[in-house]
Amino acid sequence: MAALLTLPLALSACAGSDAEDEFDAQPGALQVYSSQHRNVTEAWAEAFTAATGIETQVREGQDSSMGHMIVEEGEESPADVFLTENSPAMTVVERAGLLSPVDEETRAQVGEGMAPSSGLWTAIAARSTVLVYNTDEISEDELPSSLMDLAGPEWAGRWGAAPGGADFQAIVAGMLADRGEDETSAWLEALADNAEVYQNNIATMQAVNAGEVPVGIMYHYYWYRDQAGDKEGSANTSLHYFGNQDPGAFVSLSAGGVLTSSDMPDEAQQFLAYVTSPEGQQVLVDSGSMEYAVGTGVESDPALPTLESLEAPPVDPFTLNSDEVLSLMTDAGIL
Repeated sequence: MAALLTLPLALSACAGSDAEDEFDAQPGALQVYSSQHRNVTEAWAEAFTAATGIETQVREGQDSSMGHMIVEEGEESPADVFLTENSPAMTVVERAGLLSPVDEETRAQVGEGMAPSSGLWTAIAARSTVLVYNTDEISEDELPSSLMDLAGPEWAGRWGAAPGGADFQAIVAGMLADRGEDETSAWLEALADNAEVYQNNIATMQAVNAGEVPVGIMYHYYWYRDQAGDKEGSANTSLHYFGNQDPGAFVSLSAGGVLTSSDMPDEAQQFLAYVTSPEGQQVLVDSGSMEYAVGTGVESDPALPTLESLEAPPVDPFTLNSDEVLSLMTDAGIL
């Protein structure tokens, strides 16, 4: 466990190259810092350039490390736009005062509750927490009724997760906002003692599929992407949605923002306007990422249950505190 958890804090199955790799910004190109899926970001960038003639350059990284790198760069950052997988990475940049207000017309293109009252960023996609389970190892009526139940001794050694990744840390941030510090800390201590630790979401799903553990925590789209392909990593599994406003029904928002350091602020605003437009949201759906579209009037992939049916807990995604989560996880001996 110790060896695995010394990996970068934002490690995830869909991470791109390290944000700290050598990078040369192309003069005149809109600089998009992105910790979103590579195929989605590239599809957005290419479609945006085709529609507007504005050249883009994408710098890939990982949620937490890229957010903190932007803060370290400050007003000297070459970034024009920042795209995240989970909102806590964006709130790190927001709290540092490095985001420009997103155009009102852009924020109006996404569904209700998908842009913070500050107006400093907007959702660009969404993903749901799920419990993946091995249908040969456990029956549906034996599944926990709440994510919090996994802290019980009866689940010791019987569940898996990837606590070193930004995805899992966002889920814990939702739990912290919903259940408070005491309950979250106790749950994390149980994780340290009881859970099998995996490198990322895909490894967690594959372990459940192989019968190493009967259940695992992850985001929904890994399973749907595998099911749409050869099902090699998910053939023996199904998904359980907790619903009921449980912490296990947390919905994480991917975020988009414009940096105050931008040398191309008008073009950066145009990029976000495109990403959240019906055309841009359809690019997301057509990319095969299986994330949820958040733009009004755009339907997500029909294989997915609707966002409204997920019964997510009533947490404010715009105030999730990743730094506090890391502190709690460190105190629990996980990081």
